[in-house]
Amino acid sequence: MTRRWSAHELLNLVLDPGTFTSWDSPVDLSGVDPSYRAVLEAAAARAGTDESVLTGRGEVRGRPVAVVVNEFGFLAGSIGRAAADRIIAAVRRATADGLPLLASTASGGTRMQEGTPAFVRMAEISRALVDHRAAGLPYLVHLRHPTTGGVYASWGSLGHVTVAEPGALVGFLGPKVYEALNGRPFRPGVQVAENLAAVGVIDGVVAAEDLPEMVDLALAVLVDAPGPGRLSGRPARPLAGLTAWDSIERTRRTDRIGLRDLLAHGASGTIQLRGTDEGERDSTVMVALTRIDDQPCVVVGQDRARQAPGHAMGPGALREARRGMRLAEELGLPLVTVIDTPGAELSPDAEERAIAGEIARCIATLTTMSVPTLAVILGQGCGGGALAFLPAQTVIATEHAWLSPLPPEGASVIVHGDVHHAAEMAERQRVRAIDLLADGIVHRVVPEVDGEPVRDLAVAVAAEVSALLRERVGGALAVGA
Repeated sequence: MTRRWSAHELLNLVLDPGTFTSWDSPVDLSGVDPSYRAVLEAAAARAGTDESVLTGRGEVRGRPVAVVVNEFGFLAGSIGRAAADRIIAAVRRATADGLPLLASTASGGTRMQEGTPAFVRMAEISRALVDHRAAGLPYLVHLRHPTTGGVYASWGSLGHVTVAEPGALVGFLGPKVYEALNGRPFRPGVQVAENLAAVGVIDGVVAAEDLPEMVDLALAVLVDAPGPGRLSGRPARPLAGLTAWDSIERTRRTDRIGLRDLLAHGASGTIQLRGTDEGERDSTVMVALTRIDDQPCVVVGQDRARQAPGHAMGPGALREARRGMRLAEELGLPLVTVIDTPGAELSPDAEERAIAGEIARCIATLTTMSVPTLAVILGQGCGGGALAFLPAQTVIATEHAWLSPLPPEGASVIVHGDVHHAAEMAERQRVRAIDLLADGIVHRVVPEVDGEPVRDLAVAVAAEVSALLRERVGGALAVGA
């Protein structure tokens, strides 16, 4: 288990020196029962805080941020009415001031000494946070050891980005309570930060010492304006006259550029979000906050390197994709989808987990978004799994990318009864990028020049997103006029 940080220590660790300003008023104990008042006073003396939370404003690497930090030393970080009201006031103030919010929890949940009146305050905290998110303001959550009960089930689980410290116990019901109620221990390893990250409940495991870097990376995407770009484009050249089958074979090669190459060499400050945040994870799709050639955006992409026979893109991957789409919409960030898939999962399990419905819901979400959307056909664009990521405002394709309703072999089977006419079917179906351009399905084809195709693609992506943003601003000005 990592070091248990006090609230004051954490504020000093995470915030820039000398920037913290408290928003907390003294707690009024005048009407509190004398015996409970003695408990609160003793807790304050031990913890060095007047309640189980501290709130205020500071800066993280120069960016202003509102903070809510649990103090576990004060009655196990439990949330009574005074603490809840302090959190609500801080969230409301952060929203009014247009500040991103960072919460760091360490709590056993609702304060049992105060019962139901304290318990229902968790709903009011959640209401304030929903309003904060509806205002397009970031909410980042750091779960410390331990975080359980009503805290985890309310403000601990509503972050845009949620991480936990290494080894932290994070769960709805504390294991001691579970064992006492059920007469058997909780299965070990379930409520541990690393397991929750692995199964897609939280986005990652981050030590308190590394929290400033994580907040810096996140706010660089969520708050900072676009930069001038750091990559330079090259003059366009005529597109090669390769056959459709030539392009298909190129995109199936193991050394073909993919989503990870784009993020590694064409983006900066990337934070990968893991899972649906509802306990489901599929690594065939990646969701990331990043800056592509210094353009902030949310990327939802198909990772071809993780798709293989027996591990196709399943319903969970599409639910992860929709999480990314919702995130972009809520935060007002451009969305970039990256298409590179040999096809969605075809199996009885996928059918029972609503693969068709998830494809439809991705399409519906993408077609109704108000933020700028860009789809990039990077390589293989096969079937409904590709279509789920396609209907953006602007669609671009790399030179050898392709799009088809089925693998060419599958189309050959349907039309000819064998797979031997796959190349012919690919030509007939007009799957090539240059055919897609001619047919108005894509708006631009990015040439693939040997040497640095990722750089050229990143420049193209940033340029298209910038154009969409300018168009959006121009449209807003026209409406305003």
